[in-house]
Amino acid sequence: MLSGWPLPLLHIMGAVLGWAAFLGSPTYRRRFLANAAQAGYRFASVRRAVAEAGKLVAEAPRLWFGSMPRIHWEGAELIDAARATGRGIVFLTPHLGCFEITAQAYAVRYGRITVLYRPARKAWLRELVDTARERTNLAAAPTTLAGVRQMLRALRAGEAVGLLPDQVPPQGLGAWAPFFGKEAYTMTLPARLVQQTGAVLLLAVGERLPHGQGYCVRLMPWEGALDSAPAPAAAQVNAQMERLVGGWPAQYLWGYARYKQPRVEMAP
Repeated sequence: MLSGWPLPLLHIMGAVLGWAAFLGSPTYRRRFLANAAQAGYRFASVRRAVAEAGKLVAEAPRLWFGSMPRIHWEGAELIDAARATGRGIVFLTPHLGCFEITAQAYAVRYGRITVLYRPARKAWLRELVDTARERTNLAAAPTTLAGVRQMLRALRAGEAVGLLPDQVPPQGLGAWAPFFGKEAYTMTLPARLVQQTGAVLLLAVGERLPHGQGYCVRLMPWEGALDSAPAPAAAQVNAQMERLVGGWPAQYLWGYARYKQPRVEMAP
């Protein structure tokens, strides 16, 4: 039912939900404020992010089951140039804005893309999310060794993959590196994918436009050469993510438990 609602209405509902969660959950509120402070932001600077987090939840039914909303592009020539080389593309985007829309928009405009995701713990929810995310030209790879192999195959075939590099990876798939001045367990997968396939590395942001007008997918080049060692490469990834967050701090998911310990959940 919600998938058929207009996006402006979903975002109004989401803003209310966001503030309800912020005011009703002391744990969430403390983490939100602590993460923002760690990055050097006062609450007044990121106050809008409370509502934006709620919009992220409310827009999910539309993105998973409804029609594609209006998409604007900025920097699409970077994708065109990367595809012209015949190499695969690794897109990195943090928990910023509507990160789901970046992969969906690519799938509609360019073709097949594989995204990394963490399967839900509950079976019924896992089935729902898996079904919703497996859309035309959009494949999902779990955070397991099998998922990593799936992404490698896609890149070697000249396709694209998408990662949330500020997501805490399972134990063994990351390295400790500073994120806004505090050590955070960071995935080393982006560097491994690029090193093993020669893929082009691009940064992507799905900016949520005001008043439910849609989204703007913004592409930016990776700055500098990616280090071959895991820990320095992880630090470079975090620095790039900090750059993106600095551009849109009011749309970052400050309530995400970025500094938590990794879980042991790797499958053989």
